[in-house]
Amino acid sequence: MLERSAQSSFPSLVDRFVAYARIHTTSSEDSDTYPSTERQFDLARILVDELQAVGLADAAVDDNCYVTATLPASLGCEKVPAIAFISHMDTYPEVSGENVVPTFHENYQGGDIDLPREGRKILAAENPYLAECLGETIITADGTTLLGADDKAGIAEILEALTRIHENPDWRHGTVKIAFTPDEEVGAGVKHFDVEAFGATVAYTMDGGQRGEVENETFCADSAIVTFVGRDIHPGYAKDKMIPSVKIAGDFLAGLPRAGAPETTEGLEGYIHPISIKGNTSETEVQLLIRDFEADGLAPKAKMIEEHAKAACANWPGSSYRLEIKEYYRNMKYDLAREPRAMAYALEAVERAGMKPIQGSIRGGTDGSTLSARGLPTPNIFTGEQDFHGYGEWICVKDMELATETILRLIEVWTEKES
Repeated sequence: MLERSAQSSFPSLVDRFVAYARIHTTSSEDSDTYPSTERQFDLARILVDELQAVGLADAAVDDNCYVTATLPASLGCEKVPAIAFISHMDTYPEVSGENVVPTFHENYQGGDIDLPREGRKILAAENPYLAECLGETIITADGTTLLGADDKAGIAEILEALTRIHENPDWRHGTVKIAFTPDEEVGAGVKHFDVEAFGATVAYTMDGGQRGEVENETFCADSAIVTFVGRDIHPGYAKDKMIPSVKIAGDFLAGLPRAGAPETTEGLEGYIHPISIKGNTSETEVQLLIRDFEADGLAPKAKMIEEHAKAACANWPGSSYRLEIKEYYRNMKYDLAREPRAMAYALEAVERAGMKPIQGSIRGGTDGSTLSARGLPTPNIFTGEQDFHGYGEWICVKDMELATETILRLIEVWTEKES
């Protein structure tokens, strides 16, 4: 294990995380710019300075808010394939990420965790993983915002690993590439990312949950946009003439079964999820997410959406609908299978760090889904973040330390096996 220098002048792992969490970097789904919010540059510029301070001289941020940097291989390790670690800087847009107040709960002894404001609690019954954190320090927000461990914990862990390497110059390692991305939470994290120029053989997103878990599987994802077309007319003269598209959309939504929705599925089950509705009497648009772990499972769900759209229109003679299906991302397991070292070495690193490796699946997507499809195999490694995207987000400091150790052990495994 690489230890910090007793005379280290760099912030601790926890201090880095707290500093990052306090920076407002929320992305936006309604923006037409890239990145979606200018404030993400506030963190990006800080990270460039911090990367340079630990010896990554080429650290820079580009116009798209991608922070990239390279740790050159140590002498004799130049032929080890370059590996990368990636985390995203933005936070989930539907819960406030402004004025975050990281709050410490030391020596956790079980039970619910009271948050300081708004009367909110983190319920132990809804967070069984808390039982793995007895006696440890838990960090939460204060109840008025999310915490931002998703994914600022990953950033802090990467910087901590680089700090330890910097302070132990005799430690052997291959080339390590770093990338911090914007807009992951709005599905555009690597929209403009140049995989070929980046120059890594394998990458790892640091953006997972419980200790020991490495994820090699995501949903296959499409979106559906159903536009219902009615007929508008002055409501005072509407009898037997008006066809209100908003009501047609309401019939459509009411007809979708609860079975196969996010609130009734888990594990490897897919779902159909209406996420927005907008329109007027003439036209109303409903947007839905379609998710399945198998690519073949998407088409039947799209067909079900169309059948319910037809049924809704049948109740309103003279109405019609338009259906558009957009491909989003695919399960990264198909691409990772072509580079078995990516997962094998990650699982070995977890074991070397003193944990039981857990191979898991993500009920969502990561930047790694798109990167893997573009030829950069990118599994996802735990950071410790829990109950993210809500006011009850929390993280255990022990898990952050173990994630840092896993990064170091992973660099070690690649160096030993590929020298």
